[in-house]
Amino acid sequence: MKKYLLFTPGPVNVASNVRTAIAKEDICHREADFDYLLQSIEQKLLQLFEIRNTADYRAVVITGSGTAANESMLSSVVGEQNILILTNGEFGERLYNTSKIHNKNTFLLDFGWGNKINTSEVETYLKENKIDVIAMVHHETSSGMLNSLYDIGTLSKANGSILIVDGVSSAGAEVIDMEQNHIAFFSSSSSKAIGSYSGLSFVIGRKEEFEKLKSYPEKSTYLNLYKFYHFISTVSQTPNTPATHLFFALEQALINILDEGISNRYASIKYKASLLRRGMLKCGLTFLIKEKEMCSMLTTVNIPAHIDVTQFRHRLREKSIIIYEGKGCFRGKVFQVGNIGELTHVDIQFFIDSLKDVLASFIPKISVVVPNTNALRKGVNSHKESLTGTVLGVADGEI
Repeated sequence: MKKYLLFTPGPVNVASNVRTAIAKEDICHREADFDYLLQSIEQKLLQLFEIRNTADYRAVVITGSGTAANESMLSSVVGEQNILILTNGEFGERLYNTSKIHNKNTFLLDFGWGNKINTSEVETYLKENKIDVIAMVHHETSSGMLNSLYDIGTLSKANGSILIVDGVSSAGAEVIDMEQNHIAFFSSSSSKAIGSYSGLSFVIGRKEEFEKLKSYPEKSTYLNLYKFYHFISTVSQTPNTPATHLFFALEQALINILDEGISNRYASIKYKASLLRRGMLKCGLTFLIKEKEMCSMLTTVNIPAHIDVTQFRHRLREKSIIIYEGKGCFRGKVFQVGNIGELTHVDIQFFIDSLKDVLASFIPKISVVVPNTNALRKGVNSHKESLTGTVLGVADGEI
């Protein structure tokens, strides 16, 4: 099979030892082997998030994509209370639509795709309405915007609300301080910046907040967050059959990050983003949002008006490069380039060189105005008839 370079926000090209880990010997998920594996993953997740008071936090792992972790939070932590969803893109909207299924008291502040969350508007809304839970997306992948955890966390604490965060595409790429930012629960995925395969997700939360969930109505059988917490706390297992091979891969991906050094991993991702952005700017391209508003692992690029983005993507694919097209209101207007996973500096230069070639293969359409000779002849003849005598020696038919 042809190898592709995945310049996407996920899935990603995984490290060779992660690919090997997924093929380890089979184990039973109700034996001690899995207990130790789950404990190892939980410990490493708390290390990745640089939790200082680790005794106050737990991490549960769910067999399911990042959306499963988000639905687990939304179906479990609200009860009959009021929840406010903050959205500025596709994945904020997904939080809202998911919450509406489980929580009748779901409210929305929509700032529009690609726009910053206006903290003043949030503050005013919280003063005028009773809100118990606030939910937001950290990295809004549809635009590449990184939303401020500090700003919303500060407002949440002042209001007496709990804050839950969709961090599916930011964990492993951005500094996330759950303690400083007053985050009760934070979700993410095994793939994307963490560098493993898709199929697992997790929720990190404060133990006191997990404990409160016991008294809340159970709105989901598979995704009940308290049930995951209870099982890992009492028997170090999951309530349902886990994809054990994916747990091995996730453990190895976390080991890779910790061995590299968390700050080194963040710096590496930022540097790769910088290389890509400088290269794309030199190609004459522009970005959807300001660089200071972007996350470290994804760049959303305006597609030139004369280029069909689907054809553009297919031509890059012919060179073994995979990118994303825009979604929603950005469809046909942008493309997205990720810089996570096992992408080397050589791969990035290959992408830039290939990008130049593909851009040059699209010839801009030039509008050419063809004169209407009949109209021109009629106009000249009319002008001749309005004059007496010969007009500068111009005879009929010599136009």
